[in-house]
Amino acid sequence: MVLDIQDFIVERGGDPVKIKESQRRRHAPESVVDDIIAIFEDHRRTHYAGTQIGAYINKVQKEIGVKRKAKEDADELTARKAELEREKKVLMESAAEKDELLQRKLKTVGNYVHDSVPVSGTEDDNAEISKWAPEGVKVEKRDFLSHHEVLYRIDGFDQERGTKVAGHRGYCLIEDGLLLNLALVNYGLHFLRNKGYRLCQPPYFMLREAMAKTAQLEQFDEELYKVTEGKDTATDKYLIATSEQPISAMHAEEWMQPTDLATPLKYAGYSTNFRKEAGAHGKESWGTFRVHQFEKIEQFLFTKPEDSWAAFDAMFAISEEFYQSLQLPYRVVAIVSGALNNAAAKKYDLEAWFPYQGEYKELVSCSNCTDYQCRALEIRYGVKKEIDSRKTYVHALNSTLCATERTLCCVLENYQTEEGVRVPEVLRPFMPGNPEFLPFVKELPKDSTSLKAEGKPKKGKVEGAVEKVTEKIKELRS
Repeated sequence: MVLDIQDFIVERGGDPVKIKESQRRRHAPESVVDDIIAIFEDHRRTHYAGTQIGAYINKVQKEIGVKRKAKEDADELTARKAELEREKKVLMESAAEKDELLQRKLKTVGNYVHDSVPVSGTEDDNAEISKWAPEGVKVEKRDFLSHHEVLYRIDGFDQERGTKVAGHRGYCLIEDGLLLNLALVNYGLHFLRNKGYRLCQPPYFMLREAMAKTAQLEQFDEELYKVTEGKDTATDKYLIATSEQPISAMHAEEWMQPTDLATPLKYAGYSTNFRKEAGAHGKESWGTFRVHQFEKIEQFLFTKPEDSWAAFDAMFAISEEFYQSLQLPYRVVAIVSGALNNAAAKKYDLEAWFPYQGEYKELVSCSNCTDYQCRALEIRYGVKKEIDSRKTYVHALNSTLCATERTLCCVLENYQTEEGVRVPEVLRPFMPGNPEFLPFVKELPKDSTSLKAEGKPKKGKVEGAVEKVTEKIKELRS
């Protein structure tokens, strides 16, 4: 994922000042722009010197041919040619090394930050764009159970045995927990298909070469799980962290025409995803909110360059409609420039309300990556004209629709009652028996989160009823 090298070179119509301004907004080094220009010029000089020697070698070879045709001694010229070939080899190898360095440097520079993005280096300055809540619902912290406790009480997951099998953050979804999660999957796919999206379940792993073109370099060590097959690194594969990665690479090295993108090419990607999630702790690690393995429905769009910003707004509106259909309160925030990943020119998050924790948490991330991804993947656009000095690339956009295990947390926290969990109306047709309500069937362990927070145990339905009967008997005897 890179900017066009020509954007750095003034003589080729580039504007390095614009790139430096974008880097400043990202709170990223501006000096890298000057480094890239210097490496480019050094590479160009070295490569040119090598090609000039190549031209001289051709001249010497012709002279050798003339000598041999005249049956004259050509040993001196032959020796000179060999010496020139050695010089050329050294220069071209040096040029290749400099080009490799240039490409590595280019990958550290982010996409152009859109002018509408709030400029800051801290996410405390994320700009709130809007809020939404169902009619009659008051968005406030409530004396509820946390989502993982609700899931436990409906006997919906087994974290202890999941951890025994898979280690930290391992879990097993069981019974109604699994069925609710699958209902979110199937409802999400149904929802997007009705919006004209093409359903796609891509491979869950990618070759290193393909992954390198669509993921940032730091993701390899910090986020991705590697599958090693042998000593040949070309066969190394990485488990995907989102279906965005394989779907973006599906059209690599293709050339799309205006007729192909008369309307955006819209994919609804479904996949199980794998992330290391290093560093998260506390509330973020409760239940299934932030786990190493999870299901997600992703929106991924390819558009004409001139259509991508309208597509960004339309795609995010679809995510909003989805959460409104689930009747979950949320707010929309514009992510600050310093928190954007390299590919994103602009990003909106949808953060839904968690009443036990009394805060909004991210459920959706929506980005316009413009041509940044497609340049690395060589996904071209339009008819090439003779006067064109630059390639034109398709624009790519992505947005979460539903990371189901995380959305499940939000559903459980918002739909709980004292006796169990109401099933959101839109999910009922996607569960066996079309249930309206899932009762609590287990009591909380004594060391559970909400009990420790209150410093006293909460009475379950059966336990509470027994206590009331006991008190009534005491009253009658007195």
